[in-house]
Amino acid sequence: GEVCNMIYKKYSEFLPSMQSTEELVAQVDELSGNIDVLRADIENKVQQDLNVAVAEFTELKQQLEQDTLVLSVLKKLQEFDRAIKEHKTALREKKYIAAAQQLEKARSILRNLESHKGFELKILKALGRELMVQTQNMLFHLGEEWQKLVVWQLPPSKGESGLEAVVHSELHLHTVASKEEEEVAGPPLVSVLQALAVLGDLHTRLKAFGQFLLKYILKPLISYPSLQPLTEEWPDVFILRFKSEEPTLDQSSPMEVFDKIKLIFEVLHKYLLNVPLELPGEDRKEGRVTLVELLGELIWEELSNCLIQNCLVNSIPTNSSKLEQYTEVIKSTEEFEKVLKNIQFLKGDTTDLLKYARNVNSHFASKKCQDVIAAARNLMTSEIHNTVKITPDSCVALPQLPDPGSGDHLKMQKPSNLLHSGTGNLENKSKLSQYTFSLPACRISSSVEQLMELVNQTLLEAATSTDQCCVQLFYSVRRIFQLFYEVVPTYHKESLQKFPQLAAIHHNNCMYLAHHLLTLGHKYRYCTTNILSKEAASFVDLVPAFRRLGMECFKAQMRVQKGEILERLSSVRNFSNMDDEENFRAANKAIRQVLHQLKRLGQVWQDVLPVNVYCKALGTLLNTALAEIVTRIVALEDISAEDAERLYSLCKIMVEEGPKVFTPLPEEDENKKYQEEVPVYVEKWMAFKELMIILQANLQEIVDQWADGNGPLAAEFSAAEVKSLIRALFQNTERRAAALAKIK
Repeated sequence: GEVCNMIYKKYSEFLPSMQSTEELVAQVDELSGNIDVLRADIENKVQQDLNVAVAEFTELKQQLEQDTLVLSVLKKLQEFDRAIKEHKTALREKKYIAAAQQLEKARSILRNLESHKGFELKILKALGRELMVQTQNMLFHLGEEWQKLVVWQLPPSKGESGLEAVVHSELHLHTVASKEEEEVAGPPLVSVLQALAVLGDLHTRLKAFGQFLLKYILKPLISYPSLQPLTEEWPDVFILRFKSEEPTLDQSSPMEVFDKIKLIFEVLHKYLLNVPLELPGEDRKEGRVTLVELLGELIWEELSNCLIQNCLVNSIPTNSSKLEQYTEVIKSTEEFEKVLKNIQFLKGDTTDLLKYARNVNSHFASKKCQDVIAAARNLMTSEIHNTVKITPDSCVALPQLPDPGSGDHLKMQKPSNLLHSGTGNLENKSKLSQYTFSLPACRISSSVEQLMELVNQTLLEAATSTDQCCVQLFYSVRRIFQLFYEVVPTYHKESLQKFPQLAAIHHNNCMYLAHHLLTLGHKYRYCTTNILSKEAASFVDLVPAFRRLGMECFKAQMRVQKGEILERLSSVRNFSNMDDEENFRAANKAIRQVLHQLKRLGQVWQDVLPVNVYCKALGTLLNTALAEIVTRIVALEDISAEDAERLYSLCKIMVEEGPKVFTPLPEEDENKKYQEEVPVYVEKWMAFKELMIILQANLQEIVDQWADGNGPLAAEFSAAEVKSLIRALFQNTERRAAALAKIK
């Protein structure tokens, strides 16, 4: 019963609390429903309001940005206007640097305005025009100021020229500022130049000044030795002008030229060029630079080239002995550059000018080579017919060669040591004739003799020069010979074809040169330690070409002469019908003409060709005539007694007069020997004499001359030719038949 009471008590306590809890749940559910309804209402309404607010905010933001931009543009336009106004004020007060800076400020404002994309204002074009007008106006003012500071007084362009014009040219520098001007805006020169630099127009002005300086002052001083610069210093102006003195030499020495130009730059530096400037946008240290540096960059290259071409080139010595004195020129070039570096006109080391001066050996060689080639070319194009006599004893004038063993620096073997094997012992055993390597007596052009003297002098110069110079000179000498080979036959072509004497002289010239080419390399072998002795400095390879050149020219002339001989003889109709008076006269005339032609050649070649060549040449031509006559007479089918008589008389003229054309020497009595030796030089001489015997002989005598093929007649003619002659000369009889039978 106690348990039941306890349960009841607990239950009665639990029930009300459960009822109150249920009521509470019901209330919560109701409240939750209300909240959901409220939330849905709020979300709809707030979202709407929020969207409206964001849109309004974006619009306000854009409005603000636009207003800010308009404000900044208006500010910039105000600044532009202020800059232009301040520029005008400064320009009126001649404060050029400030005026230029205000213009540049306005320019940068305008650039800034133009950079806004999608913001094109018509006013910007107007501002650009205004800025351009103001800039041009200021440049005009500065130009006028510059022309007042730097005044060129030049002669009128027409009329005077050259030296006269230069003498009347003056440069006036009004760059010495008065005290009042300096107080206003600093020295006018500095403010004008700095303003030009700010506006970017300094380069143009300075370039024009540099060109005037070169044309009217610097280049004339280099070109005219008589010009002397004069300077006058006054309180308000500095004047630079010239006076002209009689020059002692055609060309100034580099030292004199350098001194004059140093003076010009020193005074220009003092009165004009020593101006420090601030250059906008330059990669220089702190952007500072002096006017002289800028001028140096603009004109140094042209000035340097002019100094090289018109001064140093002319000072290069033409003789190796003067090369040592050239150190003075190199030293003065170094000093000249040092002065220009001190005033900052020049920057960097070793310019082209100094390199050129220091490279004197190479220039000396080039100049020497040019002079040598030019002299050689002159000799080659001079007349061939002025000749000199060469005898076996005569030798080209050689300068005194140094002794191979002399001089401390020449550590050389004597030639005798070099030749100890083989040829060194020649003298002991058998001695060569003194004439073994000598030319036969003949005449050569005096120009060719001078050419060989030039060659020898050049090679001697080469032998005592530096290696580089030596090689250049050696190849110049080779070039001389190659030039001769190319120039002479072409330049004198017509004369060599037309005149037999010139062809003979040219032949001798070529043989003379070939003769010297054989030994030329050896001659200078032992004079020196330089490259000529170490290398195979030889000319032997040119020898065959020169011999061929001489031979071909002379052979061509021989062909012309042969042609003339054959043409003259062809006018005679085969020497037939000599009993016809007209035919005989024609034959007689032709033979006389041939002899006359040979006699004329004998005279023009006399004392010109070497005797052996002379005799061979004339012998060949006389042989051509005799061979032609023999061939024509042997070919005759019928020779009457009268024909034979007349043919004999014609042949007799040839035999008597022919040898007389051989007059190789001017002394008459000395020619006898050569006239007697005619059979040696004329191959057909004996045949011709045998033909004459036949023309006068009877049948028996002809048979005797034949002597069964062993007689003199058989030595010159074939059996067929002799039979043909017998048939032509004698009528057909038994005696003739018997004689013919013996010729076999």
